[in-house]
Amino acid sequence: MAARKALTRDDVVDAAVHLLAEVGLEGLSLRRLARDLGVSAPTLYWHVTDKRTLLDHVAERLLLDQWRVTPLTPGEDWAEWLRERATVQYRALIAHRDAARVLAGNRPTEAAMPAVEEVLGTLVGAGFTPAQAFASIQAVGNLVIGSALEYQAERERDATTDRTAGDGPAHDPDRFPHHSALAALLADRPDHGADHDALFRHGLDLMIAGLRVQQAGTVTHAG
Repeated sequence: MAARKALTRDDVVDAAVHLLAEVGLEGLSLRRLARDLGVSAPTLYWHVTDKRTLLDHVAERLLLDQWRVTPLTPGEDWAEWLRERATVQYRALIAHRDAARVLAGNRPTEAAMPAVEEVLGTLVGAGFTPAQAFASIQAVGNLVIGSALEYQAERERDATTDRTAGDGPAHDPDRFPHHSALAALLADRPDHGADHDALFRHGLDLMIAGLRVQQAGTVTHAG
């Protein structure tokens, strides 16, 4: 009888990713994962000490391509480089069930640190102070995660809500004229106004514009 292959952390993370897709974050537990892998809880804890540690590795796996950062090329605009990274990350998050919830509160694993270092170095090289670079990364990351959370929550709502029952309370146009006018404008849209991609792009545009102003002021002050 052939010996059973020793369990590795990659095996654990792979199984967790599949389980997440099947049952969502609420159903992903270490007990369920151990059962699916056919191992005891102590065996599983040898590879991941707790659920949060497991989720850090799952986040890394879901965003694997994000940790291979292409450095800024000569003449490339740092802001457009950052915009592209944020957009690709947003697309990756909405493509996987509950990925945004997994990423929220994530701490980079050792494998992700080179990418984090590259982004920090790029912003510092553009003229930001290290503190500003870190705050900028956090702010853009929060926008990405929040936008993806809203996108997936709305899709879940659409899947469980009867649209024929009405989309919400009817507002008195005399009391809420602006809302009523907006509701009438959006009434015929298939997404009922919730164009999450457009909202994400709008928020990212505002953030990039603000970062350009901060960078210009920092460079001018330093000069």
